[in-house]
Amino acid sequence: MKTYSIGEVSKMLHISISTLRYYDKEGLLRDVERTEGGIRMFKDKDIRHLNLMECLKRTGMSLKNIRQYFDWCEQGDSTIKQRHELFIQQQELLEQQIKDLTDSLDMVKYKRELYRIAEEEHTLDSPKLLLLKETASKKSDYVKELVAED
Repeated sequence: MKTYSIGEVSKMLHISISTLRYYDKEGLLRDVERTEGGIRMFKDKDIRHLNLMECLKRTGMSLKNIRQYFDWCEQGDSTIKQRHELFIQQQELLEQQIKDLTDSLDMVKYKRELYRIAEEEHTLDSPKLLLLKETASKKSDYVKELVAED
């Protein structure tokens, strides 16, 4: 079975060595084997574990909740409900983040188009911009508020 040094894992997953050591110190790395000299030796299961951790972190899940999730996994079927509830909450947070990002993207697209037209027309008082503002207002409540400020 192939094993990986902490340096190899760091390069492979783009996680700093100090972060990997921190995860280990905080109990987030479960059962990472060590050589007689104390050097960590990671296996494929450890890589999968780290990939899941990084995915959960990208969703905004705290290390505390990630640790709790892994604790629940080790406890077995008696914690299925808690795990399910954790992922319901995380999904709700992600959906709100996606909505917020979509609103921000709509605003950026609107502003990009506004300035493209203004540059083309050499003015911010172009009739084309009035049409853009009317169209943008119908698409998004968030952009509608911003358009009112232009």
